[in-house]
Amino acid sequence: MKTLYKSLLVIAIAALTLPVSAQKKKKIAENLSDRQFWLQQMDKMVRPVLYNLAKDSLRIAMPQVTSIHIDNKEHRIKVQYVEVLGRVLSGIAPWLQLEDGDAKEIALRKQYREWVLQGLKNSLDSNAKDFMNYDIGGQQLVDASYVALALIRAPWIWEHLDAKNQSLMMKSIVTTRKFKPVFSNWLLFSAMNEAFLAKFGYSWDPMRVDYALQQMEQWYVGDGMYKDGSTYAFDYYNSYVIHPYLAKIADIIGAKVKDYNGMFEKIKKRNERYAIIQERLINTDGTYPATGRSIVYRGGAFHHLADMAYRKALPKQLSPEQVRCALTAVIRKTLESPTTYKNGWLTIGLYGSQPDLGDFYNNQGSPYICTNIFLPLGLPASDPFWSNPPVKWSAQRIWAGEDFPNDHSADLR
Repeated sequence: MKTLYKSLLVIAIAALTLPVSAQKKKKIAENLSDRQFWLQQMDKMVRPVLYNLAKDSLRIAMPQVTSIHIDNKEHRIKVQYVEVLGRVLSGIAPWLQLEDGDAKEIALRKQYREWVLQGLKNSLDSNAKDFMNYDIGGQQLVDASYVALALIRAPWIWEHLDAKNQSLMMKSIVTTRKFKPVFSNWLLFSAMNEAFLAKFGYSWDPMRVDYALQQMEQWYVGDGMYKDGSTYAFDYYNSYVIHPYLAKIADIIGAKVKDYNGMFEKIKKRNERYAIIQERLINTDGTYPATGRSIVYRGGAFHHLADMAYRKALPKQLSPEQVRCALTAVIRKTLESPTTYKNGWLTIGLYGSQPDLGDFYNNQGSPYICTNIFLPLGLPASDPFWSNPPVKWSAQRIWAGEDFPNDHSADLR
């Protein structure tokens, strides 16, 4: 009886203790500010990549996972290293550029800056285990452009690379000119690489930029959206690539030549319209339509909305705090599943591990494009995006029964 009594007592104590422990953890999480929560999630996501690259152990530590629909497993694994590098850096670059934050955030940024600089040096060192070739295949035209975008977004990185590694990086990006872009959003990858060269004072090819800009103009269909090639697809490529790339290319090339002033003004207005559409796609709980290819890019589906907030280019219909709250909900929803990570690395899926959602080109590096939802971390904590009190976003107001302004399409051709 004594043994039975002790057993029942242990069970009773456990039953009382576990909920309290869970409540404490939940309370700690709830006490985080939105910025602290974003930093926490960013750190969790990118630390395995940049820590290991800095230690010259990325190839050892990074799983060689590919989509179950993969077209060429061996090749996709070979290119995953430049892929993960570009995607991670492009998302955290604005935060690396920032000089702001409390002591804890400043210390975290200092650590990441060290890892990034050492990691880039390892990636460019032909004697390092993590040396990265940029001439393995056409996919690297894509991946080089994300590295280029990262360096454009964070000139601090470029300025703190020594001359030797700057030259090696430039040559690596130029190497991808040998690959013919797919007749699609890929034209913008070529153009971004040229924009990188233009920004940092190298010889650049105006024709590659002009071809991409002129063709995207031909592919504009109205209401802030472009076709991705010769046919329209209802997916998120307007956000994954098209709008953020056009906006950044316009910034850089617009400072070099005046030939595209009229086009760039239209691009700005289209940026604004598509940001409005993106915000309305975010449901009351942070979910959004799971449609189209590359859906495993999770929060990368809102690359454009995050970029507009970071660049302080939001249209008047969208307040910064409204966008912050909507994007926070997306981050929570897309990362809350217990199967989002496996041994610290992102799985292929939208809500946790969902292998069948993968596309034929997805490898372990692919889902890390979702780091681009963290772009507003490049804004200081005092910016209204972070400092203004939380508010409901459009879906929350509408589905709470509040009166709300109606929506109208905009041609903008």
